Amino acid sequence: MGGFFGVAAKRDCVLDLFFGTDYHSHLGTRRGGMAVYGEKGFDRAIHNIQNSPFRTKFDRDVSDFKGNIGIGCISDYEPQPLLIHSHLGSYAITTVGKINNIDELVADAFAIGRTQFLEMSGSNINPTELVASIINQKDSFVEGISYAQEVIDGSMTILVMTKDRIYAARDLYGRTPVVIGKKDDAFCVSFESFAYINLGYEDYMELGPGEIVAVQADGVEKLKAPGEEMKICTFLWIYYGYPTSSYEGVNVEDMRYHCGELLAGRDNVKPDIVAGVPDSGTAHAIGYANASGIPFARPFIKYTPTWPRSFMPTDQNQRNLIARMKLIPVDSLIRDKKLLLIDDSIVRGTQLGETTEFLYRSGAKEVHIRPACPPLLYGCRFLNFSRSNSEMDLITRRMIMDMEGNDPSDTVLAEYADPDSGRYKDMIEAIRKKLNFTTLRFHRLDDMVKSVGIPADKLCTYCWDKKGDCSKCSCHGRA
Repeated sequence: MGGFFGVAAKRDCVLDLFFGTDYHSHLGTRRGGMAVYGEKGFDRAIHNIQNSPFRTKFDRDVSDFKGNIGIGCISDYEPQPLLIHSHLGSYAITTVGKINNIDELVADAFAIGRTQFLEMSGSNINPTELVASIINQKDSFVEGISYAQEVIDGSMTILVMTKDRIYAARDLYGRTPVVIGKKDDAFCVSFESFAYINLGYEDYMELGPGEIVAVQADGVEKLKAPGEEMKICTFLWIYYGYPTSSYEGVNVEDMRYHCGELLAGRDNVKPDIVAGVPDSGTAHAIGYANASGIPFARPFIKYTPTWPRSFMPTDQNQRNLIARMKLIPVDSLIRDKKLLLIDDSIVRGTQLGETTEFLYRSGAKEVHIRPACPPLLYGCRFLNFSRSNSEMDLITRRMIMDMEGNDPSDTVLAEYADPDSGRYKDMIEAIRKKLNFTTLRFHRLDDMVKSVGIPADKLCTYCWDKKGDCSKCSCHGRA
């Protein structure tokens, strides 16, 4: 994923930029960056934040930076923001999204004229640099940003900072949020709506799909109207979003309570306690406990002082080891107890399977698992949800392959996505046996949509049912 924060102020903005960017640290694990424009011109710093938090790495930069305008980002992958000099002038740029047709776009750039890209480790091209190259093919930032969003297969939200304004552009179908905050002497632009509240800003506006605005210290100018079609990522509420954030008027924590409530409404087991796998399953579990009357408890506690992130480092074996090290058992809440655990999702299944075995070894009598979303059947094409190189990394697809004996068609996969079908029930039972759960029941897709509370046609549910890919849709896709 990734997050961003920008400030345009009538005074020095560095502290607001620093703390606003830091509030996005839950969205990325590898890189952090800030760029400002001041008396010295553009100034920028990028640091690796895999083994040290953003605040620690950028503390010295805050003392050195001066400027009234700036952007910052947290990134799972590429270093950014980047500083660009082109016929449009000098600017800084940061992006959040995913480009599926990088090779095609790079070839197009070379065909248009002699150009070059800085190569990153692994012989990869920085996607943000590619976005800048596409923008530079047009005669204005608005034209360039619009063009980039049209030709990119995937999703791309963009912040471009010049010396006097920030161009903020939400991705074409609004898969990720962009919100604007306001206070007396400044405006800010943010991925997370909560990130500016403690800095004295109040809500000003939320950009619509594909909308572009120019943010300056004294106001916000609308440059491109929002589109009518929206496919916002449902996983923002299920997992990625911070509990205090809201998207399209729906608070994350509140949605998770509704999610747990609907899970409880379809359940018939009688455990001794309900627990959430820390931290993303906790709110779902509270909702379940409130609705069912079964006590909520914390049978294991997450040790966060030295292991703040559950999805780092990048090596899967190390992530599994750290996940085990972080959960400290509470013996009296586990031994001889029937436990019902809610996690945000099951992806590979490795960590949750190991957590279950850990609970059995700690004396649990039963372990019932209730993921807060339906089974994941497809890899995300839009937001780098998973580092999986193949959909076969998903436990669902491995179980389906075992049952079908081949790579199934979309028609067959649609049956596995249907919670009322025999194939779905067979898949769930196979996963249950594989991971040694007492029982397993996933959240239904229709209940999950109801938990969010906005129309289903405005939500991207691609990773569950392959719906939400507007680029392939004849009614509102690209030509």
